[in-house]
Amino acid sequence: MSKEVAAAAIRGSHKVVNWAEEALTKSIAEHGKDARVEFPETAFFYPMAYALLGLEIKTLADVQEELEWVKRELLSEEPGDHVWVPYLSKTLDAGIATMLAQEILMGMRYLNGEEPRDGWHGFISDTILRTLGIQLVDGRMPGFAAVIGAAPDTETAVKIIRELQKRNILSFLIGNHNGVTMRDQLLEAGVIPEDPKAGWDIYVVPLGPDTESGIYCLNWAMRGALTFGGHKKGDWKSCLKYTQDRIFAFGLGLGTIDDHKYAMGAGAIDMGFPVICDTEIPEIRPTGVCTYEELVRELDHDAIVARCIDVRGVKVTVTEIDVPVPVAAAFEGETVRKEEMQLQFGSKYSSCFEYLQMRDMDEVEDGKVELIGPDCDTVEQGGAMPLGIHIEVAGRKMQEDFESILERQTHTFLNHAHGIFHMGQRDMAWIRISKEAYAAGFRLKHFGTLLHAGLKNDFPAIVDKVQVTIITEQDKIDALLPEARKAYAARDERMGSMTDESVDIFYSCTLCQSYAPNHVCIISPERLGLCGAYNWLDGKASYEINPTGPNQPVEKGECLDPVAGEWKNINEFVYVKSNRTIERFCAYSLMNYPMTSCGCFECILAVVPGTNGVMIVNREYTGMTPIGMKFSTLAGSVGGGHQTPGFLGVGRLYMASKKFISAEGGLPRLVWMPKELKEDMRERLQPRCEELGMPDLLDKIADETVATDLAELVEFLTKKEHPALTMDPLM
Repeated sequence: MSKEVAAAAIRGSHKVVNWAEEALTKSIAEHGKDARVEFPETAFFYPMAYALLGLEIKTLADVQEELEWVKRELLSEEPGDHVWVPYLSKTLDAGIATMLAQEILMGMRYLNGEEPRDGWHGFISDTILRTLGIQLVDGRMPGFAAVIGAAPDTETAVKIIRELQKRNILSFLIGNHNGVTMRDQLLEAGVIPEDPKAGWDIYVVPLGPDTESGIYCLNWAMRGALTFGGHKKGDWKSCLKYTQDRIFAFGLGLGTIDDHKYAMGAGAIDMGFPVICDTEIPEIRPTGVCTYEELVRELDHDAIVARCIDVRGVKVTVTEIDVPVPVAAAFEGETVRKEEMQLQFGSKYSSCFEYLQMRDMDEVEDGKVELIGPDCDTVEQGGAMPLGIHIEVAGRKMQEDFESILERQTHTFLNHAHGIFHMGQRDMAWIRISKEAYAAGFRLKHFGTLLHAGLKNDFPAIVDKVQVTIITEQDKIDALLPEARKAYAARDERMGSMTDESVDIFYSCTLCQSYAPNHVCIISPERLGLCGAYNWLDGKASYEINPTGPNQPVEKGECLDPVAGEWKNINEFVYVKSNRTIERFCAYSLMNYPMTSCGCFECILAVVPGTNGVMIVNREYTGMTPIGMKFSTLAGSVGGGHQTPGFLGVGRLYMASKKFISAEGGLPRLVWMPKELKEDMRERLQPRCEELGMPDLLDKIADETVATDLAELVEFLTKKEHPALTMDPLM
């Protein structure tokens, strides 16, 4: 390691620790040592201290003890000029000291209402970690970049971010260079929205205008080891090994690298995250702490993103599609506002539908895209026109059951094009083309190009040929729409009639094992994956596409318990695939051998003491629950691939299933849920309530407007005569 780098990192660590101590002293003077401290929406207190030191930081007194330990154990003097002594370990310790001190510094700012700054995101919640979990594990988001400083000019800033977006790399914007921030540059170019929280949708999130804001993405990454890896607090060696092996992140330094940035870079390197800079800095190339090099310079801004990908070893796929705008998953969350729009289709403005149909091989001309009717250049700016998208697919392994799965991809494939907005599905689609995309040459036939490329690239095992017909003549749309609606209804009926008893095979999902090594999902017709993204048909299609992939068929075999949902073959499969940690699995039970949870779950089920019932809370709900824990705290106990009787991660649609914790009595056990979740699910739950002979059950289920503590909940349930109160005891 370069002595120059080591000296700078050690100097930087002293500087940041001093800042943290000054902020702590001021906070104690204003609030007292017993004042409570916390970051918003996390179960991990000060996450870096929790993971590396095993500390539950709750008060300023706790912070003071932590900081004294950091000063005593981690700080050291700069390497001397005359007497040679090893300084690698001291430099790495300086990195840990810097991260812990940065966390304290930002914690003091939160205590005093100074964070987050206007226009900046600030701390990243546990909820966001879990929301993005499925993208992190399925490869859509292969890694993230901590972009520190600012580019030499706005044009270069845009070029770098577009290159990262093309590779679906999530970019965190941190700090400044000579007072200029990357956020300033991207706002000037219209690349990012004013609202920093909207940045998640386009993979560009501004965290803070100073270097210490970098701790937000570092402790977010560390929570991956706790949340998905199931590692325990204080197990620093396992946590750091996890981030090195499983979280593909890197630092991208733009502009001057000062002592503070060197110190934070040392912390990133401790976690296995290399740093690549655009200035003349000493390099650290021997492989050691990181997978490959630790500190590298790349002066060519056209090549710097590719160098970052190479140094970290991020596995990315960039597919070039013959359309005049960039195409990548990072653009999926873009919106096209009215003032940015060239024209639109659907919603309340015109007819719009999309319909995918399986055909025989000789009925489809692969790659054919036909436009029937006028193109979008015949409509004045800001106008609307009707649109029908008819996709015909043929394949030797194509099945009718796969039509709806492939048709749903229309949303994804169109949204991946920069400047195209798509919402809804079937005959409720709404599409906009931006002025920017239109000016670049995007026309209606390019919809067909996107769909052809997407279906062929993503589903090669079942899709051999694709042709697309784009229809803008209203009479032609009216002629095809009844056929499409008949197909929609038939699909719904076919899936709705499937039961767990009607099939001999369930499907596994081990996609999340890249983050939670012992977790195994078992997906049945009546129970979708806990992430909410995969149902039984998705598992079937995935296996056809990739027979050696994460979704494998599992024959149920001998039924050991039809009430609990336990089968001999399923148990054997789960035992092997969970690395021999889970011996039994009951598909329909919350209390006895429930399914493990990885951390990507949409909702958590939990027993509510004193009610003989259970509650369900979705990750979007940030308030308190009647059992005294918020979602983030509950999630810390449920994830990591562990079996936790009485607690269960689930997909929200599972609530409407007949198999919803049926071993414990099903839906009548539900006593509390957030109001937003209840209203979102009402149309699905009400028919189920009526089927149970309890048409008023939903009104008997409490929400946060009537109860957020146990006493209030029991009073409400008693008044409403909730059925759970008279059911057999749960425990």
